[in-house]
Amino acid sequence: MAKNLIKNPNGEEELEFWELTENGGSEWVVEDMPGDCGHDFSDTAVMKYFATSFELCLKRQVIDLLEEGFTCEQLDAQPVVSVKDWYCGRQDCGCTYQITACLLDENHVVLQEFRPEPVTLDPECDDCSWKEVSHTFSEYGAGLRFISFEHGGQDTKYWEGWFGVRVTGSSVTIQV
Repeated sequence: MAKNLIKNPNGEEELEFWELTENGGSEWVVEDMPGDCGHDFSDTAVMKYFATSFELCLKRQVIDLLEEGFTCEQLDAQPVVSVKDWYCGRQDCGCTYQITACLLDENHVVLQEFRPEPVTLDPECDDCSWKEVSHTFSEYGAGLRFISFEHGGQDTKYWEGWFGVRVTGSSVTIQV
């Protein structure tokens, strides 16, 4: 099994290793599963998640693949890169979720990008339980050296506190 290149994917180390690119409202927080008005997670080993607030909250990791031990030759062979993330809403407040993952060259120029439309969850008409989003990159050309992974969101009712989207279980893997 390939190593997860995301450090602290579930918040066990609070916000360590994450760059807060947007930290609105009451800011990012780490909570224990399942949390207030929350949902159980399928993997009982995952004990925490990150929660967003009433203004946009985004956090990012940029992975240096050479520092992670990959060689230029391995990366130029265009190995398959898989990105996964888990998100959910609360049972009492709607939220939005977004993710952007980019394969970058040595100058941080985007080789390929995964940026689906933001998702809105409304507990009055949606199942707001944990959902997985995933994407596989391939045939992106030579030059891969970095991967940028950014995700987050906010609540839809502008309630003070942490009523926005919850995220956990993030992963980036490379099959060489």
